[in-house]
Parts: sequence; structure tokens; C-alpha cells
Amino acid sequence: MKKTLVIIATLFGLAVLSGCNTVEGFGKDVQKVGDGIENSADR
Repeated sequence: MKKTLVIIATLFGLAVLSGCNTVEGFGKDVQKVGDGIENSADR
């Protein structure tokens, strides 16, 4: 079970990182996640 979770987390991480081709793109992705968390906290 634990091994399966590690594999799923690794694949998810690779998919996320492959979606942003540059460091700038990664920064924008992180900012969007932060904005989403902030907006949900404001509700």
C-alpha cells in the first residue's frame, strides 16, 4: 500500500513539473495555488 502511494505521488509530481517548462512557469503555478488557498480561506 505504501509503495503504491509513493508511486502515485511521484507520477503526480512529474506531471506537475512537466507542465511548467521554466522556473518562471513554476513560480506562476505556485502563485496560482497560493491564490486559490487564500481565496478559499477568505470564504
